[in-house]
Amino acid sequence: MRENTTEVIIGALVLAVAGGFLAYAARSTGFSTGGSDNYDLVASFRSAEGVSLGVDVRMSGVKVGSVTALALNPETFRADATLSLRSDIPVPTDSTAIVQTESLLGGTFVELVPGGSFDNYQAGDVILDTQGAVSIVNLLAKFAAGGSEE
Repeated sequence: MRENTTEVIIGALVLAVAGGFLAYAARSTGFSTGGSDNYDLVASFRSAEGVSLGVDVRMSGVKVGSVTALALNPETFRADATLSLRSDIPVPTDSTAIVQTESLLGGTFVELVPGGSFDNYQAGDVILDTQGAVSIVNLLAKFAAGGSEE
């Protein structure tokens, strides 16, 4: 009988730890089941290489949102990334969205560089001032070719 009690206690402890990990993961990824305290902006990139769903959106190095959708705009042939941002973070209308890499090994995020405008984007607005990621492969190819422009 003592063995069954010990197994039940250890099983309950394992389930409690697993529940704690799930709660931590849900909180750190921004997953919520309740109302949304976010608003969406669309950043229109010439190339969104490296950007995928769930990628962080940062301002001054601080996470302020994430990428929730990525699609090709058939009218402009640009990659439209939907950025879900915290509602307490205003973004001036002259801000820039830049695809940045975290390290040489990869890992990307979208950096919002705020401008100085007194007007802010509203939910659903499109950020047209964007820059795609710098391709290390293209830079190495140019270096290997002697830096000649094509």
